[in-house]
Amino acid sequence: MDPTHQDARSATPSDVRSDVRSDARSDGRLVDAYLRRLGVARTPRPTAAALSELHLRHLLTVPFENLSVQLGERIVLEERRLVEKVVEERRGGFCYELNGAFGTLLTALGFEVTFLAARVFGASGRLGIPYDHMALRVGTADGGSWLADVGFGAHSHHPLRWADRGEQKDPGGVFRIAEAKAETETQTDTGAGAGIEGAGDLDVVRDGSPQYRLEVRPRVLGDFVAGAWWHSTSPESHFTRSLVCSRVTRDGGRITLSGRRLKVTAPEGDSEERELVTDEEVLGVYRERFGIVLEQVPEVRAAEAGPRA
Repeated sequence: MDPTHQDARSATPSDVRSDVRSDARSDGRLVDAYLRRLGVARTPRPTAAALSELHLRHLLTVPFENLSVQLGERIVLEERRLVEKVVEERRGGFCYELNGAFGTLLTALGFEVTFLAARVFGASGRLGIPYDHMALRVGTADGGSWLADVGFGAHSHHPLRWADRGEQKDPGGVFRIAEAKAETETQTDTGAGAGIEGAGDLDVVRDGSPQYRLEVRPRVLGDFVAGAWWHSTSPESHFTRSLVCSRVTRDGGRITLSGRRLKVTAPEGDSEERELVTDEEVLGVYRERFGIVLEQVPEVRAAEAGPRA
């Protein structure tokens, strides 16, 4: 990440940058290095099978994490910078970074990639802010269209069939992409009215619970700058009020480090948790279980923030 450790609490929208002038997709060295990190060979054709393998390998290898927010590192929504963070710095990120980097890789490999905006359902059923989340619609050479998402934490391990409105079974749960019901007006988790909501949108449902509402209109990376800035600076964002680093394990479970609490979840759902006492233990888990080498233990920087509205 940017070596300037700026205080994220005093950041402005310009501190979350976007620059579409990027040659990351045409840089064969960077693309090959990305594939080496994932442990896969360059695919000869951008097929559905190749997409599924890349998607799973990404979830196994590149962690979902918000460490940059707590370390005061700048979030840069620029294709080359996102790929360099994953490849050269051996880091992960949150949705804008992970799906931004993955989308860049897929495009370089010949897939048709469209960035999509979504709003996440909160615990109360309210929707989050506009550009709350980024996902990908991916077209393959064998005629498939897929919803790919390597940036939502616990989610599907494989891409979901875009046009399928029935149940789609996956190691991460039972998923369904449903037409969203138009509503007269919705409230966001910040309390602001959002106007007419739902028409033409899609709800992504996991195990019967709506996860996020997806817009079908194509977007570009620059559209997500405001959402990334809000999530990295606002005291109402869960990313400023917590620490998380998580990835899928090879057996289909999940390992998560939340601050100093390490949780290992089995594929069947059983989990074990323990508190890490020393800084050495914490840094060792980041290094050995997530491949992230840190010089200091990240700490939540927004302890003064109140509860989310």
